[in-house]
Amino acid sequence: MKQMPLFPVTVVGSWPRPAYLLEAQRRRAPELESLRERACAEALADQVASGVDLPSDGEQRRDNFFSFLCERIDGLQLMSMAQLLEYVEDKAAFEGLLRALDVPAFAIKNPTVVGRLTRRGALVGDDLAFARRHTDLPIKVTLPGPYLLSRSIWVKGLSETAYPTRAALNDDLVRILREELAELRAAGAQFIQFDEPVLSELVFAGKSSTRTFMCAALAAKSSPEEELELAVDLINRVTEGFSGATLGLHVCRGNWSTQEDVLLSGSYGALMPTLRRMNIDQFVLEYATSRAGPLDVLAQLPARCSLGLGAVNPRTLELESPEDVAARVREVARFVDPARIYLNPDCGFGTFSERPVASRDLARAKLEILARAAQILRRG
Repeated sequence: MKQMPLFPVTVVGSWPRPAYLLEAQRRRAPELESLRERACAEALADQVASGVDLPSDGEQRRDNFFSFLCERIDGLQLMSMAQLLEYVEDKAAFEGLLRALDVPAFAIKNPTVVGRLTRRGALVGDDLAFARRHTDLPIKVTLPGPYLLSRSIWVKGLSETAYPTRAALNDDLVRILREELAELRAAGAQFIQFDEPVLSELVFAGKSSTRTFMCAALAAKSSPEEELELAVDLINRVTEGFSGATLGLHVCRGNWSTQEDVLLSGSYGALMPTLRRMNIDQFVLEYATSRAGPLDVLAQLPARCSLGLGAVNPRTLELESPEDVAARVREVARFVDPARIYLNPDCGFGTFSERPVASRDLARAKLEILARAAQILRRG
């Protein structure tokens, strides 16, 4: 990977979609692909101008961070949360949960297994190739993690014909992601990030106390211990023998609402035994809010791993001061070697295309804060 400066500034992935793209997406306009490319180029330009060292394409081709798979894998159908309610055993309770958690059922769509899964081609390889034509900086490419997919896309009443059980689906998920990694490595990818947001639901307490809607997550009925064991097994099967690029894993606490009290809270200490067993090079964790818990648990990260430190909150209008961010990083450096610390927002800025958590101007301002904080730290 290209030599990074100390305290590299990066993003988690998504960027607010421009109005012209949302309109074209809604009507499936003939020029949709060219508008997606325009939006990707603009997202890259925004990030580079803000001082980002490791940008992404802003996930402008995606409805959300994993629904785009429906366009690239046969056997998946995109369904809204409202449609999926038909397959929830306790519909009234689930509808109440969505209301309590401020979940935009109209905006969130879930890829759902309705047939055997087959890749039509690259999942994100074309996105990487496009981004490279617009910047000579290294690119972060993002993929949904295998546990997220195992947990969310198999729906009872819809998926049994293709895969009688959720467990029967996992071999194909591992195969598809390994194929993608091999192609990305051959293309010279430098940083590949898996998104595993549902891990936090297993150990953190939210307003629902026992579960959130997180990415539908309709399939899980095993104990948290069994689910965490499965998460380790799946990611390690996907990454076994892989080298040549940095592999990251993002674990957030929910990015569907700007209401902090409905999002998940708790120390990452509960997840550390799980994370330490994963064949991953960097863990991207949220630490911009008090919901993150104490910093000292970061000392438990393996010495071989870097930390993607969530240092600004993408969900708030308040602008953090670069000096405060730098001070926070200095605290983290008591537990993690400064050479292993990257700076990023807690999560993406536009997770769901129809309901972003930030505007384009706010996203740029937040990244500029990170870049200024990095400059302060580098001088120090």
